[in-house]
Amino acid sequence: MKLVVTIVGKDRVGIIAMVSNILAEKKVNILNINQNIMDGFFNMVMIVEMTDDKVKLQDLQKTLKEKGTEINLDIKVQHQDIFNVMHNV
Repeated sequence: MKLVVTIVGKDRVGIIAMVSNILAEKKVNILNINQNIMDGFFNMVMIVEMTDDKVKLQDLQKTLKEKGTEINLDIKVQHQDIFNVMHNV
């Protein structure tokens, strides 16, 4: 299943490493990353693929949201199909 991970917040050292480590622990493969920093604000969109049936989307969403909240980032994970429908207006 392909997912879209979005991360937004104030830039700081280690954001990409933190998110990548969580994804690796959950056996989620990163397919594409697009990130930029504007006026000190970090914005990243990742396309990832989750193939391990033992990992549930809701668990991944909860883990990343909680970790993001700890360091003042907004991290969202959506199924790619849902993301596409929401952004094709």
